[in-house]
Amino acid sequence: MDLPTPPWQRTPRRRAVKQPLSQDLVVRAGLDILAKEGIDAVSMRRVAQALDTGPASLYAHVSNKDELDELMFDRILAGVEVPEPDPARWRDQIKELLQAQVQAMLAYPGIAKVAWRTMMIPVGPNALRQGEAQLALLRAGGLSARHAAYASDALSTYAKAFAYEGNAWAWGEVPAAELAERGKQMSDYLRSLPAGTFPNLLETMGMFNGDNASERFVFALDAFLNGLGAASA
Repeated sequence: MDLPTPPWQRTPRRRAVKQPLSQDLVVRAGLDILAKEGIDAVSMRRVAQALDTGPASLYAHVSNKDELDELMFDRILAGVEVPEPDPARWRDQIKELLQAQVQAMLAYPGIAKVAWRTMMIPVGPNALRQGEAQLALLRAGGLSARHAAYASDALSTYAKAFAYEGNAWAWGEVPAAELAERGKQMSDYLRSLPAGTFPNLLETMGMFNGDNASERFVFALDAFLNGLGAASA
């Protein structure tokens, strides 16, 4: 029969059973670091530490940091739902899709850098799914394959650039104090010039801030999609 451990002996501690290492586990560990600390904090060494293993063991599942970045980006896109194209709502549908993509990128600081780096070629199944969805929605709006391809490229570029800028603001890549000071210097300088020198710059320079970012994004999408609608009519 089993006896209790004598008081002069140390009670053996049960070690937690480690989950077998896999690509999925590596990507999830990378995303945890990314969400909390940003893309620059994600490294093979940091991910290995989070998984209580050595960096060399990761390379059986992920070739290098670039591939890890791409896998994380594709995993993030998995959460963006793809609509069934409706010719009566194609403009609203593509706006909703792009807004969801931007929100997904904004939730992970710095991932838009990866999106920007890989924007010429979809890098995974979820990126391919997003690209196919954009083209399908544009074709539902009456665009030819060529014009849909050009439009999808322009829309994707804008969405990724917008997310890149939003990440930079939200996570301190852009020094807010320095920009505020530069903005004040610019405003003071323009106001010091003879009246009427740069009237439009003076009127609009205060219109760019985080409070109206979503409004600006939707305005640009509407302007672009309205033009596409007129061209395909």
